[in-house]
Amino acid sequence: MQLRTTLLASLVGVALAGFVALSTAEVRLPGDHSGYQPAQPIAYSHRVHAGENRMDCQFCHTAAEKGRHAGIPPLSTCMKCHEKIVNKPGSKEPSPEIAKLAQAFKDGRPVEWQRIHRLPAFAYFDHSRHVNAGVACQKCHGEIQTMDAVFQANPLTMGECLTCHRDTNLKLVQSGKPAAAPTDCSACHH
Repeated sequence: MQLRTTLLASLVGVALAGFVALSTAEVRLPGDHSGYQPAQPIAYSHRVHAGENRMDCQFCHTAAEKGRHAGIPPLSTCMKCHEKIVNKPGSKEPSPEIAKLAQAFKDGRPVEWQRIHRLPAFAYFDHSRHVNAGVACQKCHGEIQTMDAVFQANPLTMGECLTCHRDTNLKLVQSGKPAAAPTDCSACHH
């Protein structure tokens, strides 16, 4: 009897210690990479391009409305502007970052960008379905137009996606339209 009481007290103690540790530590769900910000080979500023210059996301990420992945633009897209724009923004001084871009283009080699937003392999996500439904890029990627160096602003977890789909369906139904955002497992896991 005393052995059982001691064992039970030990288990309760371990559980309580675990709970305290979890409540004081940063706890993340699997797949939550919010805050991830790898070093990039070129210091590209979304703040300058998408923010100050108001470039539409799809000018560079052309596959977003047509396919599963938004895609990384080819250097030829960058060079449409940067054949003429070679200085630092607001300066007469040449930009070393634009020089790196131009050299890669001249050499015919791609820039090896580090991917930031990545979902687990068991989750299917299609950019085109969301873009064509009018979902703003910022809904998932955060205020990208304010970021000099892009980071993963949101966790991109299943719970976030389901909450968004449920909220969208509620708004649709309240406006007299049928629910359109799937909430069944097979929509994203197949």
